[in-house]
Amino acid sequence: MTIRRIGAAGAALTVLAALGGCALNGAGGTEADAGADASGEVTGEVTLQTWALKPSFTEYVEGVIDDFEQEYPGTTVTWLDQPGDGYSEKVLAQAAAGELPDVTNLPPDFALSLAREGLLTDVTEVDDTLEDTYVAGALEAYQYRGIEGTFGFPWYLTTDLNYWNTEMFEAAGLDPAAPPTSLDELVAQARTMMDETGGYLMSRKPGVGDFAAEGIPVLSEDGTEFVFNTPEAAALLDVYRTAYADGLLPDDVLTDAYLGNSQLFTEGKVAWSTGGGNFINSVLENNPSLEGKITSSPYMGATPLYVQGLSVSSQSANPTTAVALARFVTNAANQEAFAAEVPGVFPSTTASQEKPELAESDGTPQGDAKQIAFSNLTTAQVLQPVEVDEAMTTIINQQFAAAIAGDKTSQEALDAAVEECNRLLADQ
Repeated sequence: MTIRRIGAAGAALTVLAALGGCALNGAGGTEADAGADASGEVTGEVTLQTWALKPSFTEYVEGVIDDFEQEYPGTTVTWLDQPGDGYSEKVLAQAAAGELPDVTNLPPDFALSLAREGLLTDVTEVDDTLEDTYVAGALEAYQYRGIEGTFGFPWYLTTDLNYWNTEMFEAAGLDPAAPPTSLDELVAQARTMMDETGGYLMSRKPGVGDFAAEGIPVLSEDGTEFVFNTPEAAALLDVYRTAYADGLLPDDVLTDAYLGNSQLFTEGKVAWSTGGGNFINSVLENNPSLEGKITSSPYMGATPLYVQGLSVSSQSANPTTAVALARFVTNAANQEAFAAEVPGVFPSTTASQEKPELAESDGTPQGDAKQIAFSNLTTAQVLQPVEVDEAMTTIINQQFAAAIAGDKTSQEALDAAVEECNRLLADQ
């Protein structure tokens, strides 16, 4: 199973335009419909839609459904599973046709489009135990600026940490047991590695998530405008600009020929990458020669969180059972059972965070990485605002590349990126 680093849903809004705002309360769609009353008896039929869990996890999901139907006699769950490609478009087409399943697996950015249209239940209206049940960062992922409410029950989580090539560190006279813990240290050790061996430690340009990790605001509190064109953001871009000018980053990092940080790390060509708790497993699967040559450490700055959740349709004909199903699938026992099947996936439930044995290291580099990832879940947060769609990401990448290449100042690039992204944000 591939743990998805969820970006923006992108193509969604044109599909939702067909809905005409019929489910909205208030002007501008800033107050979403809480959905129907969910206080009745748990009985009857509901549909559950997941994202690319068949066939790998068919037995698990069917087992959870069987347990639910046994716990609530008289219920029937129809399970739908959609393939990975084109999932957001599929969900939004269902919504436009009035066929959104009762419970749907939605990452936060996919849920945003539907929440804006009043098509998702505000789960704070049907569950007053949310804050006690789920870790804060996972809940916050389904809370959107300018919309009152929470629009998903958090399900499984993953996060990022740093991975280091110990062989390249030692060749440069660096201590892999004391890797960089800040951007300044990263650049300093990258310079040492380049001077001593000609090898690369750094191999990626920053994004707005890097600003958020350093505590630099990206979006205004009310969600109406991007605000990352600050002197602090310009200073961070300048660090990368200088590093690139000094040859500490590969030449093609700013071009379409760039293979990506994780790929270069897997090939043993760079000494640093970020990835989830199970990233090391995929690296070794693709390049066994790195066995015993990888160590890990906590992410620099605020730790990013990647979230999958279950949202309940506000148009459900059986809201009581839909809410009960979403809560059941995401309870601690079921999440812990799922995490046991998928390396690098962790439960979003607070009770599970009090069980360090769920990610206790066995002393291997793989075990150490999993333990680091697990230990940071309670403070991790979604760093890139879900409002950042694919078009905005393209603009940001182009402007940041221009700044790092020296084609314009960092402040000029940030100003241009903010102006263009705010124009797109106003059209969302």
